[in-house]
Amino acid sequence: MAFETERSRVAHLLRRAGFGSNEAELDEYTALGFAGTLDRLLNYEQVDDSAVEQQIAGIQIDRRNVEAARFAWLTRMLYTRRPLQEKMVLFWHSVLCTADSKVQSYVTLYGELELFRRCGMGSFRDLLVEISRDPAMVYFLDNCLSHKGAINENYGRELLELFSMGVGMDGQFNYTEKDVKECARAFTGWTVANGIPGQPYGRYAAKFIYNPADHDNGEKTFLGHTGNFNGEDIIDIICQQPATARFLSRHLYNYFVADDAQVPAWMDTPPQDPETIKMLEDEYFRSGYNIRSMLRVLFNSDAFKNARFARIKSPVEAVIGTLRLLGDWTAPKPGFEPIFDEMKHMGQELLNPPSVEGWHTGKEWIDGGTLVQRINFIADRVGDLNYPGIQDIIKKLAAEGPTLSPEALVDGCLRMLGHYALPDETRRMLVDHARKSGELRTDTEDFPQHVGQMLQMIVATKEYLYA
Repeated sequence: MAFETERSRVAHLLRRAGFGSNEAELDEYTALGFAGTLDRLLNYEQVDDSAVEQQIAGIQIDRRNVEAARFAWLTRMLYTRRPLQEKMVLFWHSVLCTADSKVQSYVTLYGELELFRRCGMGSFRDLLVEISRDPAMVYFLDNCLSHKGAINENYGRELLELFSMGVGMDGQFNYTEKDVKECARAFTGWTVANGIPGQPYGRYAAKFIYNPADHDNGEKTFLGHTGNFNGEDIIDIICQQPATARFLSRHLYNYFVADDAQVPAWMDTPPQDPETIKMLEDEYFRSGYNIRSMLRVLFNSDAFKNARFARIKSPVEAVIGTLRLLGDWTAPKPGFEPIFDEMKHMGQELLNPPSVEGWHTGKEWIDGGTLVQRINFIADRVGDLNYPGIQDIIKKLAAEGPTLSPEALVDGCLRMLGHYALPDETRRMLVDHARKSGELRTDTEDFPQHVGQMLQMIVATKEYLYA
């Protein structure tokens, strides 16, 4: 679906590389243009985010307080001036998964989110090293139970299967059971210095420690390479594999461009857009495994620019995008915890993915219950005329003239919601509904109600499920 204006191109980029925008934010970014907005999103270190840091500094996160950890993360997603950085934290939380259901140490889990903020846009090799040292991951996948002469294969297996290479591609397996065992041997001695979650005398983050006495120093053969490998050597070999470039590229495509097959099907299901995947694979090797470089190629690709409304929003995207549109959450305040309940009821409980595989995406976000939950949440809020963001929409539409035709009302509301486009039949149904009220005068008391009702009807369409 083609873009009509630079503003609609920027709105598309902000939905995918962030959590959407309200009208004021879209004005700011549109002034930069698509290229300028992309530079600002990618080079987020140059953007001052100190206001958010000050808000986070006042939140005490301890191992028993999930509300504080979630509150801190929600604060960032809502107020950050670095939306792509936070979107990548959510991406890695969905790929390199740990969960509260086992870890039960929120200060340790939040430390992992901070790891993703530091490393989520740099070298994929460095990220894999850091996540292998992350206390939450070491505990979650039992590497602290893997010892010289008595290995636990859990982390070694998931590192290969779900974190880097995938089981296979093009119908061929990417590794063998022996590779899993050799990988596990290389990571012996990578453990934690203090128990998780059993910390009866205090609330403090767990620490990674390398125990050389528990490391298997024997010769190992892994993916055709032989040597006295440690964990970093294993990661170096993994990152050299074409399967790793394919695996990461498909994840980025599915997250930012368009819904594709889910990870368990990748061995036998080729990418729906092999040309773009190949372009990302080439950049993976050209850049030395640099994720930021891959994202620049991705966002500048025709595939991304033409993939308008081609992926279903996750519950987090739907909720956070709505709250940012409303413009009401300008500072932390009571009422955060129900927001997480909404996400949970839509199928995405932050800090607690359903398994190490993370969440399945696309149409699997939607069933009879989650669909109703999603529509009700969004429609209730865009129909509330007291929210500043909705008042801004009404004022902007009213400023377009003394009267609005039914077509102008529908198109104006679509534009204010982020330059959405609807199939002709759906748009015609909305116009027919608006026509029942005739031509609308924008200075009447009931004009805001007409706008609110039209916004509610639009967000209840099938098309609004998509970003």
